[in-house]
Amino acid sequence: MPRPLISVIIPTFNRGHCLEESIRSVRDQNFPDFELIVVDDGSVDNTIEVVNQFPDIRFIRLDKNRGVSFARNCGLKQAQGDWIAFLDSDDLWKKGKLQAQVQWVNQHPDCYAVYTDEIWVRNGVRVNQMKKHQKYSGEIFQYCLPLCIVSPSSVLLRTKMLNEVGGFDESMLVCEDYDLWLRIAKQYPFHFIDEKLIVKRGGHADQLSSKFWGMDRWRVYALEKLLKENRLNEEQRDGVVAMLIEKCRVLILGYSKRGKIQDEEYYRALAARYSCLLRMPQK
Repeated sequence: MPRPLISVIIPTFNRGHCLEESIRSVRDQNFPDFELIVVDDGSVDNTIEVVNQFPDIRFIRLDKNRGVSFARNCGLKQAQGDWIAFLDSDDLWKKGKLQAQVQWVNQHPDCYAVYTDEIWVRNGVRVNQMKKHQKYSGEIFQYCLPLCIVSPSSVLLRTKMLNEVGGFDESMLVCEDYDLWLRIAKQYPFHFIDEKLIVKRGGHADQLSSKFWGMDRWRVYALEKLLKENRLNEEQRDGVVAMLIEKCRVLILGYSKRGKIQDEEYYRALAARYSCLLRMPQK
């Protein structure tokens, strides 16, 4: 069997109710040169029955729930394609998604990452994105600092590059995509295809972003990792420090309102330490 051009990885956990639709949105693509890998992150619902409908899928079943980063990385280890695409099991692809991305990378062989625009659906109702979610091409590192502008379900990444930057951080419960896009964007440009080629479905109770208060805790963790690695240019470093301080400010206000003095003081000290760094020249 020849190697596929693209490996598509769907991590899933107890999403049997919507997984079939997501799988079919991949199988219905008008670009056929891909393999589909579904990683079941310890589901206890009907996920196996859903996947068994599709005997051509490569199915990895984990013995217990270890998180979306672990599941995606398991898929990466098994992937055979030169390119990697992810699809969250509650999202959908439009039919021409892969074809549009492959056409771009074929015309631009120096491309390492390409992503698309998206349709947002919350509780079954289409909603508009806010201005802060605007997407860009080229050097997008500074645009990625405030929040995720790249959806995992929209991106196509060169496998070699993804392996070099290290995949997803398995210690992060949420914001693992924010962390990865920053690690990629500090070295590689992204190309944005201004077409709505995926459907992001949200609003359900098991969505990770709705399960954790204080998402900025994890963004601060990701930003501090970048600073400790000390592989940023001066402009990148200053942007990271400024954003880390701003996110600490938000967390300080949140912890203060909740009466969590110890956590409040931790982020005050962290912000103070990096405020000094912002004024120091890079060695």
